Formats: sequence, C-alpha cells, structure tokens
Amino acid sequence: MFALIGLSIVVFVAVLVLYRAVSSRVNLRATLGSGEEITLQLPPGFEANVFAAGLDNPRFIAFGPDGLLYAAERGQNRIVAMPDSDGNGQADEVQVFADGLDQPHSLVFHDGAWYVGVPSGVIRLKDSDGDGRAENREILVDDYPTSGAHRTRTVEFLPDGRMVVSIGSSCNVCLEEDPRQAAVVVYDGPQATGEGIFASGLRNAVGLAIHPESGELWATNNGRDFMGDDLPPETVYIVSEGVDYGWPGCHSGDIVDPEYGSPTACQDVGQPVVQMQAHSAPLGLAFYEGDTFPDEYRGDLFIAFHGSWNRSVPTGYKVVRLPLQGSQPAGPVEDFAVGWLDEETGETGGRPVGLAVGPEGALYVSDDKGGFIYRITYNN
Repeated sequence: MFALIGLSIVVFVAVLVLYRAVSSRVNLRATLGSGEEITLQLPPGFEANVFAAGLDNPRFIAFGPDGLLYAAERGQNRIVAMPDSDGNGQADEVQVFADGLDQPHSLVFHDGAWYVGVPSGVIRLKDSDGDGRAENREILVDDYPTSGAHRTRTVEFLPDGRMVVSIGSSCNVCLEEDPRQAAVVVYDGPQATGEGIFASGLRNAVGLAIHPESGELWATNNGRDFMGDDLPPETVYIVSEGVDYGWPGCHSGDIVDPEYGSPTACQDVGQPVVQMQAHSAPLGLAFYEGDTFPDEYRGDLFIAFHGSWNRSVPTGYKVVRLPLQGSQPAGPVEDFAVGWLDEETGETGGRPVGLAVGPEGALYVSDDKGGFIYRITYNN
C-alpha cells in the first residue's frame, strides 16, 4: 500500500479553489451540484487538480499540435478545445471546435486534421484558417452498423500511415453477421479507401494507442459479461495484423466460452500482454512519454478503468499503471489514481475514460460521469 501525501481541490459548480492539505493522503474533493464528494489517492509526490469542469460526458482526449487539449464531448455532440494560456494547470475556457456531430467518442490528429470516431463511421475535421473552429468537415466512413451493444468507434493511425478503427461487438456474446464488428478495421490511408480487417476476435477494443518505440498497435479489450464476478479477465493486447483474438469462442487467450466455445477454441488465438480484474472496463490507454514523472514511470502504460456495471461487488473506477520494459510487462498492474469508487458503499463519484500526456508531462484524465478533466503532476 502506498504512503500518501495530500492535495485538495474543492469544486463548487464551476468555481475551482486550490489549496494544500496537511494530510497523509492525496485528496481531491470534487463537490458536484448534488453535494457529492470524491477523494482521489495517488502515490507519494503526485498531485492532482481539476483542469476543466462542467463538461457533458467527455470521452477521449488528445493534445493537438497547437498544444491545446481537445475532448470528444459526447453529451453535447461536439469537439471542444481547452486552452490554458497562463499555464496555471486549469483551462481558461471551453471552446467549441466542431459541433453537430453524432455522439463523438474518439479523436486523433493526423497530417493537419482531426479524425473523429462516431457510431456510424469516421469524420475528418480541419481548421483551415486557424480561427479555432473546424470549417471543413468531411465524412470518410458512414456505413458502420449502429445497432446493438457497443457504439463507440476509436480511430488511430499506424506508423505506415494506414488508418485503423476499432468496432465493438453488437452483443455480449454471439456470432456477428458483419465481420467489421468485434474487430479492428484498416484502411489504406486517411482517405479511408481499401477497407479490410486488420484483426478480429476483439469483443470491444475501446482504447487504441501506438507504442512510441516499437510502433506496435496496443488495445484495451472489454470481456464478456455473465460468467461470474472474476471471469473473464480484462485484457490489453498488442494487436497484430491478421490475428484472431478468439471472441466469441475464447476469452482472454485461455478461457473457453460456455456457449460458443469448443475444446480447440483457444488454440492459435492471439495472447494478451496482461490480464486484469474482470469487469473493470478498461477504456483509454496512454504510454508515458513525458519527462516530469520519476524515471521509473518513463515508457510505462496507464489505463483508465471505467468501472463495472453488473458485478456483485463493484470494481474499477480508477487509473492503473502497467510497468513496461520495452513492450514487455516489468511488473504487475498497480493502482495509480483511485477514489472514484467508495468501496464501503459501492457508490461512484466518477468514471475515468480517456488519458493523455500533456506537453509539460502531466497526465490528463477525463471523467464522463462527473464531467471533469483531471490533471495529475509530480512535485518532488
């Protein structure tokens, strides 16, 4: 268990008050309109503050080439930018970059434009005149199936310039009619031509990220429900082209599905980098490429656990760290930021979704329940 030191932030509606607390814990109290409070706990030396508040279901976040943090604000069907012009660690305002979108979930900047994942496909946004608004909008893909259980679409670009999009399954467990579901789809480039299947058998690979050294595609994957509190484990994969990762017959690389499996279901399927607590709902992931965290954090993987919805004892609702040596785990998954879940009552004050490392080395975390963006820094 960590020994912890303290920092507190009290958020009253949109007013942020920052002060140091004399405590053995790192406390961040976000008081919402309902009076709900959150206490976050971090390892020694780390501090947290609310970077932005009042967002409506913010999902994935990313920094643009202008140094601004952008978010897919799904509840308002828009992409927003959050400048911090004075560098005080709090957004000056929330600026609308593009609106009128349909439930945007992910965003990635590539070759002068933003690529946004929506349930039906991919949209390209470009601010050609530099006024902070995307006046150019192009629908690249608009034929993804939108019915069923998993409607988020995550867009990423491979080092060779090809575009990949993760599409979740339509169900908990079933045989899909559309091969693009429970898969990662690939295109020849940013024009979204030459559609194909990059990898299959991934039930709901919500998070995608490129390893900064190897160029490998990494993904979080959400396992099936209703196999008990601890099965199947949640997973992170290095996603390789042409590989089947097992769903629906095999889960987490070694667990045969009781309905759709067979004695050979787990033979020759892709294996995870790591297995994690079932029903944690891993979403966003980010490799730490900054230079302000301690040396032992460099190159490690952070993962946002959105949290369980049907486990008898709730789990998740936190950010975890996977120590890495290159592309291999150098230790077990460990808690990094916890406290959105009250383990005594089971009540939750927030649900982590997206992660991004800022140009100044801070780790940013979006919370789609509380409507916050948190900023985590290290102060030795």
